[in-house]
Amino acid sequence: MRYTTAGQLWNIIAPREFVDFSYTTTYEDGLLTCGVSLDFEEVRPNFVRGFNHPCGWFCVPLKDCPSHSLLTGYIQTELRGMLPQSAVDTAMSSTLANFYSDLKKALKA
Repeated sequence: MRYTTAGQLWNIIAPREFVDFSYTTTYEDGLLTCGVSLDFEEVRPNFVRGFNHPCGWFCVPLKDCPSHSLLTGYIQTELRGMLPQSAVDTAMSSTLANFYSDLKKALKA
């Protein structure tokens, strides 16, 4: 997978590009997705190459309510570049909040 993120905080944090290997499979009654970034020589201009250490997402139906699932994610992202840690923390928290909000909207549609 090759994907990009938008700039954050009025582009103080430049857009990032990630190149990841991702694998999804069924696990028990749910899904398991694992991924890790790959070294890839070609870098798009105007993007900083980010890096994802091994990560995973588990989506498991709730036993008491099978129409709902519990989504748990483990991520270890390095945004790279020259960024103050406070800016990274702010951008990561808002990006994750947007991810879950967008996911909720997509699932309702």
